[in-house]
Amino acid sequence: MTQQLVEILKQRIVYFDGAMGTMIQAYPLEEADFRGERFKNHKKDLKGNNDLLCLTQPDIIRKIHLEYLQAGVDIICTNTFNATKFGQYEYATEPDVVDLNKAAVRLAQEARAEYQKTDSRPVWIAGSIGPTNRTASLSPDVNRPGYRATYFDELVEIYLEQTNALMDAGVDILLPETTFDTLNLKAALFAIQTAFEERKTTLPIIASITITDKSGRTLSGQTIEAAWNSISNVPLLAISVNCALGAKDMRPYIQELAQITNVHVACYPNAGLPNPLAPTGYDETPEITAAAISEMTQEGLLNIGFLG
Repeated sequence: MTQQLVEILKQRIVYFDGAMGTMIQAYPLEEADFRGERFKNHKKDLKGNNDLLCLTQPDIIRKIHLEYLQAGVDIICTNTFNATKFGQYEYATEPDVVDLNKAAVRLAQEARAEYQKTDSRPVWIAGSIGPTNRTASLSPDVNRPGYRATYFDELVEIYLEQTNALMDAGVDILLPETTFDTLNLKAALFAIQTAFEERKTTLPIIASITITDKSGRTLSGQTIEAAWNSISNVPLLAISVNCALGAKDMRPYIQELAQITNVHVACYPNAGLPNPLAPTGYDETPEITAAAISEMTQEGLLNIGFLG
């Protein structure tokens, strides 16, 4: 399937699905819904742990995937953004990480199988690997600048666990995304390459960087060019900018990536930075985002787009 994706990318724009979190928010889920039967007597509150819904509300996650497929996307992303031990730590569900990732891939596969009963076009499943809530480059304590909440080797360990679970379940693409600290991303990519070496196989990798504000830098202070140079030794299918900035503000960074990289370029924005004064809470409307993405595709800056 990898070669088929490469060939399609030569012919047209390939589309990611949209955000999973906002789709889940459309369901009025309460604590009991997140707990389900499996976590009925769990010691901590679980509301807000969206990844856990792969185990406790599988029908909802499967339906969201199917809705995106029916809208025409080529790649659906697993509901595993926080499915690492770090991501599950606050909920005390770290022992369930492997089950979470495998269930998430299975639900995406089931949605694809259901969709392909009526439309046989190819669809790929990308395993979402989030940045975790810890940074290896910066201290979370302003009074202890030398302190780190995590280290490279620790990140490699938790990313390797997630990568192996995603690959065991049969994911098609690996997507380390929303990178605010390039050292975290390097750990994820090292873990992925370690898994490849151990398994003697590979999968396409799409790495995605987050420019946190209009300064044009990641949270750890790198420009988009510096971030690319930090990971350019890894054989990627595509490099992307995602989250934080809206499509209009992402444009200069997408344009820069298109000029300096030798891989495909992707873009999947949100509606811009939050603005409590805007009617929807964000500055960008769907029309603004669609127009900005359309402009970038028409100029040949993008190979992989986003269906918000």
